Amino acid sequence: MVAHSNGQQHRYVSLSYKNSSMNKADLFMELVATYRKHGWELKAALLQPASRVELTAKEPEIINSIAINESSVDALWFSRPSHNGRVAWELRLLAETQYALFEVFEPDETEEQREEMRLEMEARMRDYVGGQDAGRGH
Repeated sequence: MVAHSNGQQHRYVSLSYKNSSMNKADLFMELVATYRKHGWELKAALLQPASRVELTAKEPEIINSIAINESSVDALWFSRPSHNGRVAWELRLLAETQYALFEVFEPDETEEQREEMRLEMEARMRDYVGGQDAGRGH
């Protein structure tokens, strides 16, 4: 865990593992099913335009039921209740390399504070993906 300047704690999860190559729609459905099995609810997605087209074509009922923001990365927002009235949020990279950012919000935090932290998490996700691309020479 890493302490944030406002005293909040962040847990970074990064596991490098590759399975057989999957298309975005299959990977999307696998991640949603896995997270649901553990009590998480898909809330929103950050999608590149091409990924949005692919997912809308293959999984329109799910894609059309969540908020989607265009982004330079593909990632999914999941949420679930946590202990003592807190709410856990996880931003999961939509890729075979497992990487997610996790945050727990206190009950007294305003929606504005929560949104600010989610935007910060999105920026960290973009930085992570950008660093990965730079490391591969892309």
